[in-house]
Amino acid sequence: MASIHVTTPTNQYDIVIESDLLATFDPEAYGLDRRCAVITNTTVAPLYGEALVKRLPDAALITIPDGEQYKTLDTVAQLYADMIAAGLDRSSTVIALGGGVVGDTAGFAAASYMRGVRFVQIPTSLLAMVDSSVGGKVGVDLPQGKNLVGAFKQPDAVLIDTTVLRTLPKVEWACGSAEIVKHALIGDPDLLNLIDPQQSRIFDAEELIARAVQVKVDTVEKDPYEQNIRAYLNLGHTFGHAVEQVTGYQWRHGEAVGFGLVAAARLSVALDMLDPALMELVERHVKRFGLPTRLGDLDPEAIYAAMSTDKKWQGGHSRFVLLEGIGQPTIVKDIPAEQVIKVLASLKGV
Repeated sequence: MASIHVTTPTNQYDIVIESDLLATFDPEAYGLDRRCAVITNTTVAPLYGEALVKRLPDAALITIPDGEQYKTLDTVAQLYADMIAAGLDRSSTVIALGGGVVGDTAGFAAASYMRGVRFVQIPTSLLAMVDSSVGGKVGVDLPQGKNLVGAFKQPDAVLIDTTVLRTLPKVEWACGSAEIVKHALIGDPDLLNLIDPQQSRIFDAEELIARAVQVKVDTVEKDPYEQNIRAYLNLGHTFGHAVEQVTGYQWRHGEAVGFGLVAAARLSVALDMLDPALMELVERHVKRFGLPTRLGDLDPEAIYAAMSTDKKWQGGHSRFVLLEGIGQPTIVKDIPAEQVIKVLASLKGV
């Protein structure tokens, strides 16, 4: 078992990483012996949701559709109705059981239902384990852009059961790897040696996840409300979110982030900030995990236009997280549009 203690401006909590955790944990230890709602999706419910509800003394199962396209205010409105029907009050707990979409959507509902109720994350995808379940950001998408409505809602616990990775589809394994590559580029390069790109085995699941999570925890504790360095965790995401939006979320988040890491490295080289050899290293690692490194037939100008609603931009001025080296992220403002579009055009094709 691994455990990481997190201190935030509003609370303290533990991230517990352990195999078979869902089958052995004590609900009372995490305040789950009172009325709870387990919010999950239609894929995870039969795999783990129904069994979890049976282990809890007083819990209801609430299911949302599976997919980023359902990470909306309409889904949150339905969750409010379901939570009322389930008898949740201000002393209740919302448990998010699933990937990033479930965590973000259920977390926003928890942050706003009755002005906030307890919230526990139980991530079931590699991406959610190493990234989205940690740090307290929750929210949903609007038609104009990703994560434009949200809140900071710190969980009361994050429970990571590595056993659930056995049922993770190969494409979701790759998507989670994108965030691990990102964390390696930000602060722990050796992470790249701990994961098997062929998914034949995990060298040490607990160590892999704990080290990836530690990169995020270290950053978030220094900057919980994203006033400065927390933005480094968005490396690749300005490009990635735009790709998701332009494709109507046909690209998964991890796929778009993988491409975004390549684009960010290439833009860093174009600005004479990064050694081209390091750019090639980034691209090799992204490709190694089966993630896209090219845009196909997507329009570079449409992707740039979609960036106009990126939360990191301020007053209409662009802000990109780029690299000066491995472990050296930085924020660069006001890059000319034509330079960004030129980099995107260089990544056309397959």
